[in-house]
Amino acid sequence: MFKTIFNIKTEQDFLAACLETFRYQYENVEVYRKFVDYLHININEIDTVEKIPFLPIEMFKNHLVLDENSSADHYFQSSGTTQMTVRSKHYIADFSLYEESIYKSFEQFIGKPEDYIFLGLLPNYSENPHSSLIYMVDYLMKKSGKSENGYFLYNHEDLFKLLNRLQDKKILLFGVSFALLDFLDFCASSTNPLLKNESLTVIETGGMKGRKEEMTKDELLKIFKKGFVTDKIFSEYSMTELLSQAYSLGENIYQSPNWMRVLIRNTEDPFSYMQDGRTGAINIIDLANRHSCSFIATRDLGKIVGDDEVLKNTQNNILQKPFQVLGRIDHSDIRGCSLLVS
Repeated sequence: MFKTIFNIKTEQDFLAACLETFRYQYENVEVYRKFVDYLHININEIDTVEKIPFLPIEMFKNHLVLDENSSADHYFQSSGTTQMTVRSKHYIADFSLYEESIYKSFEQFIGKPEDYIFLGLLPNYSENPHSSLIYMVDYLMKKSGKSENGYFLYNHEDLFKLLNRLQDKKILLFGVSFALLDFLDFCASSTNPLLKNESLTVIETGGMKGRKEEMTKDELLKIFKKGFVTDKIFSEYSMTELLSQAYSLGENIYQSPNWMRVLIRNTEDPFSYMQDGRTGAINIIDLANRHSCSFIATRDLGKIVGDDEVLKNTQNNILQKPFQVLGRIDHSDIRGCSLLVS
């Protein structure tokens, strides 16, 4: 029944799904129920999305965030940093929810996975079975079914040759930021250039974290456009604690599917929200997180961009607001996508 989240079409649909999910998780996810009760909130008074309490993402580090009606043997774990001893764990009770979310989000923003060859500047799944990112890329490779699919984390020469050889194929290259930069350094040292491929799409997933000099997202995208000789430099935004993804198709402006939404909270008052265009902390609604918590207060900074006329999704009668990710709240743990490949 809860898979109807993938058929949300209107604001009324979204609100109804959020309220039903909130009440279900309040009743069945112990740590969330304790958190809500600690805030002395009358759950019967919650009738808007903004009134729903958002669980601090740090709870995934020290607590089991899992539906009491479910069991889960497998979990995703944050990659963290070399200084972190406690890392987040997100237990997965229903992989079909994650896989449907992966497929439908990718199809909506990028295209059908079956049409692409998937290459990864990432470790393979067998090396990182607890990475939600690697699971996602591995799943897309399986749906693609192309013989050329593969991982090339440190095998720059073979990736270089493959990209130049597959000029007539639709290729999608996933990579953490520093690994993509490392590959471009290899390309620059080659006697032959990386050929322009109109069908190449690059999706960076973040992750510098001390491995290279930090730079702004705009600077990074310019380097990738020049180095990969393509304008199709996209970005993906998700995290261990989520089962849905937002995509940026350029300019560091992300869009989310209809069962996922970003709200920007006031960093001084976690129960109030910022006006569009103002920077604050990112709260995420992910209705695919049925068996853990769908309402998560992250430590990322961001803002809603655009105006209502631009934001209106005319295909579905629902208002999805594009957003930007602007960094991390001071003193919060650095997200460690790049540590996957350390």
